[in-house]
Amino acid sequence: MQHKFSTSNRKSLGQGMMEYIIIVALIAVAAIGVYSVFGQTVRNQTAGLAKELSGNDASGAIGKAGEASTKAAERADTTKGLSQYNKDNDQGPGM
Repeated sequence: MQHKFSTSNRKSLGQGMMEYIIIVALIAVAAIGVYSVFGQTVRNQTAGLAKELSGNDASGAIGKAGEASTKAAERADTTKGLSQYNKDNDQGPGM
């Protein structure tokens, strides 16, 4: 006995998968946006954690994380249009 899927059932399965793909894409875009604002802070905090776990002093990395978070807060308070969307966002020295 062979079972065949109806056309409407296939469309429902495809539609459900597409909704999940769209949700994952939106989450990825949001994560990229958050990381572009707070990326330097996260990297410095991670470096500080790694140093502390290895038994070294991490006060320098933790201090840099504090400075980066202050800069991120200042950038978050500025109003930007789409023409300046990525201006000053975690571009590092020389950029």
